[in-house]
Amino acid sequence: IVGYTGSGKTTLALLLSRMWDVQKGEIRLDGIPIKDVPLAKLREAIRPVMQEVFLFSGSISENIALGLDLGENEIEQALETVSAKDFVKQLPKQENTILGEGALTLSSGQRQLLSFARVVAHNPAIVVLDEATSSIDTETEQLVQKGLEGLLKGRTSIAIAHRLSTIKKADKIIVLSKGRLVEEGSHDELIKKRGLYYALYLLQYEEER
Repeated sequence: IVGYTGSGKTTLALLLSRMWDVQKGEIRLDGIPIKDVPLAKLREAIRPVMQEVFLFSGSISENIALGLDLGENEIEQALETVSAKDFVKQLPKQENTILGEGALTLSSGQRQLLSFARVVAHNPAIVVLDEATSSIDTETEQLVQKGLEGLLKGRTSIAIAHRLSTIKKADKIIVLSKGRLVEEGSHDELIKKRGLYYALYLLQYEEER
């Protein structure tokens, strides 16, 4: 999902998880209106990955499990899936390393990989990426891209994207403007249309040169 600030991208994600309810029409998952899905089950099935990573004071294992009763192997598997295992194994106490509030001793990319591992451990059907890489520098983004591949494998993913480079491979890109759908298609199809998506892409390319 792409569009200028205020176009309705985050609103769409909030409607999906029923933080707000739609006033007209309906949203369906696998053909079932989300209003007919128990709220607890809906939110178990949908997990967000936010731009601001929340890590609390405690061990890496506790941050990943976040209330689940997970064994050491399950924690390791989650870390391996998102390509975080190598850097965790280099820490003094590995998965038992205690993080301070916000885990400021880790890089932004490492913190984001731990948030990916947490989502993998909870095994949702749908992952919502809310500009999850927009505050990460380009070099760190390459590290995170591999982790993203592991996170998204076998899941439906909805990416609210600031960096268009993160969604080039998406099956479908939808472009919003003032709360309305104005374009949809693959990256190549939208570039050929030379519409709003093309303008966004050119603008970002110029900013990153």
